[in-house]
Amino acid sequence: MAIEQYTESLTLREMKCTIGENPFGSVFPQGDVESVDKIENLLKKAGGKPKDCALADFFSGGNGKAKPEYIITFNDDTSTIIVVECKKSVKNHATENRNRPKDYAVDGVLYYAKYLKEEYNVVAVAISGTKKDEIKANAYYWMKGQPAFSEISKARDIILEPQNYINLINGKKIHKSYSLDEIRTTAIIMHEALREIKVTEAHKPIFIAGILIALHDDDFCKSYQSLSSHKIIMQNIQSAIENVLAESDIKNNRISYIKQVFKTLQDNTKFAAIPLGHRKSITWYVEQLEMKIKPMMDYADSTLDALGVFYHEFIKYSGGDGSGLGIVLTPQHLTEFMCDLAGVNKNSRVVDICCGSASFLVTAMSRMFENANPEEVDRIRQDGLYGVEFDDGLYTLAIANMIIRKDGKSNIYKGDCFDKTITEELKKKHINIGLINPPYAQKDKEELEFTEHLLNILTPGGIGVVVVPMSCAIGTKFKTTRERLFKRHTLKAVFSMPNDIFYPVGTSVCVMVWEAHTPHDSTQETFFGYYKDDGFVKRKQLGRIDARGKWADIKKQWLKLYRNRDIVEGLSARKCVTWKDEWLCEAYMETDYSTLTAADFQQRINNYLAYLVRTGDINENM
Repeated sequence: MAIEQYTESLTLREMKCTIGENPFGSVFPQGDVESVDKIENLLKKAGGKPKDCALADFFSGGNGKAKPEYIITFNDDTSTIIVVECKKSVKNHATENRNRPKDYAVDGVLYYAKYLKEEYNVVAVAISGTKKDEIKANAYYWMKGQPAFSEISKARDIILEPQNYINLINGKKIHKSYSLDEIRTTAIIMHEALREIKVTEAHKPIFIAGILIALHDDDFCKSYQSLSSHKIIMQNIQSAIENVLAESDIKNNRISYIKQVFKTLQDNTKFAAIPLGHRKSITWYVEQLEMKIKPMMDYADSTLDALGVFYHEFIKYSGGDGSGLGIVLTPQHLTEFMCDLAGVNKNSRVVDICCGSASFLVTAMSRMFENANPEEVDRIRQDGLYGVEFDDGLYTLAIANMIIRKDGKSNIYKGDCFDKTITEELKKKHINIGLINPPYAQKDKEELEFTEHLLNILTPGGIGVVVVPMSCAIGTKFKTTRERLFKRHTLKAVFSMPNDIFYPVGTSVCVMVWEAHTPHDSTQETFFGYYKDDGFVKRKQLGRIDARGKWADIKKQWLKLYRNRDIVEGLSARKCVTWKDEWLCEAYMETDYSTLTAADFQQRINNYLAYLVRTGDINENM
């Protein structure tokens, strides 16, 4: 049974604060503000909320002292406070005339605010409901001594951290730390909303990315809430997209394609029929993305691909696993590890020829900005990062990801990475680092052919780091490609990664490090790592997470072993190999058999059988 305390707990959790002292100030529950005389006296003046009271009426207060759910004060702005009123049911959120303060959240919080604004600038926040994905929320700003308040419309149905309410009323950007839970919840809600109005799976990512691109246009950000119709807002989104992409040198035909998707949605009668400002209207999508997702993407020093994770969550709820769309998001810690293996720094020029939503480029950009001065940062943005993507939706996500991080040129090519024109263009860029997670199990191309193509693009001595299925490292497969690779390039290292690193996708992978345009010398040892334990654990609804905080130390050890080429029993080995050999640590490392159990053997057999089933190599005679 829903009770109001659930709403109160949800409010504190979403505001990321606790009762009592916080870094920004203090949170007082139930009007318990005896330590702040001015607020205490105003709450006594208001008295208990009456059942019926017009907003302009100051003479119908109840007995005793008013007890709002929370009063929030700020250390660095003593003239502004937040007052919060909660109700357990969304049915008790607001009345049309705002005249039932006892029983309705909006009515009640405005009742408190009309007294508190005698001495303070007041942010009044009303929250109703006990489930995060079903809450109603409204915020208002009532300046000290003023007769009227205004709604903070961008905070509609969103609970912000206290400082972000202040940022909003002062016209500043809001700050938001990365939250997988928030990304997942927002993705589910938006996916269901778009499904209800019959938006195709192909159009969904372009719709999301298009809005995020439009929000990079300052004029659109300032004006969209004042626009008067669904059609006008959609037209303004298209204009904003055109303005932003034109500045980033995106080809006109790509801009036209994105705009056409919005024209289709503009003509969607179900979508157009939802009144502006209501849940699931076009303004709702813009507000939700501006307040919840964009702030996680706004800071270029973050290696996190929030947009890619957001879309990945989208696909999970689309009635399929997303594999048909090529959506296998590279885990964040793996992109960071691969960037470290490649030695990405401010002088690097990086390419991902299968860039998807640009996860590798986002991480590489962060690494490149480290120790870079403003002039070097500008150069990195202009010509330090390159990508290629074939899929329309992913291409749009990629350019959105880079543009939002102020990548001035957004060098993302739309097309097939094997296209001769694109290949020749990339070869002219003097790129020295390549990072890819190529599409797996393609009918026309092997994963190692993507690896070979990447290495051919790099400058002599350039480093290519790729994550590919374990089958690429077994000598019985892809023999022709393996031989070609060794004739032109050097295999420096191979790392066997955790079996479930792509969970819930069941693909066992390894990471390979190659040196471009230096034929492999089979008299020189290649380094092999058995890096099966990254410290991550599976958690319900969260997937694999670093719950015990082990990853930083594990990564440090892995990199140290590789750079020093140390041999450690059970973790690493060195071996001279040819193209015909296995390129896996398992084939060469010494094993401490005293630690093995029957369960280990059974698990290995199970893994092998699962592999045979996936690859189609199992038959009825086995």
